[in-house]
Amino acid sequence: MRKREPLRTRALQSRDAIELLSSKWRVTILHLLTPGSLRANKIQRAIRQVSPKVLTQTLRGLERDGLVRRKVHNIIPPHVEYELTPMGQSVIPLLRNLCVWAEAHAKIRDDARNRFDQSRKIPAAKGDV
Repeated sequence: MRKREPLRTRALQSRDAIELLSSKWRVTILHLLTPGSLRANKIQRAIRQVSPKVLTQTLRGLERDGLVRRKVHNIIPPHVEYELTPMGQSVIPLLRNLCVWAEAHAKIRDDARNRFDQSRKIPAAKGDV
C-alpha cells in the first residue's frame, strides 16, 4: 500500500506548481512561444497590454525557472530570441487541457458568480427609491 504524504507536503507541492505559472503574463507568453522562438518586440506587439518593463521581468522569471531559454545572436545590434525549453514545452499540453476545461465550464462558472453576487446584494429598505 502506498504511503500518503503529509497534508503540508501536498499543499507545498501544489504551491510550487502554481508559482511557476501564476504571474499574469506567463501562460500567455508560453502559448506565444509554442510554435517557436520569438524576439521580445514580437511578443510585445502580440500582447500590447503588458508594459516593456513587466514583459522583461516576466521573461527573466521564465528563464530563471527553466521554462524559457534566452538566445543571444552575436550580431550588431544584438539579436535576442526567446524559446521554450523542454520543461516549457512539457507544460503546454497541461495548459491546453486547462484551457479546454475552463471553456467547458465557463457557463457554470458564470452562473455561480451571478448567484453569489445576487446573494450578496442588500435588499433596498422600504421607502428607498
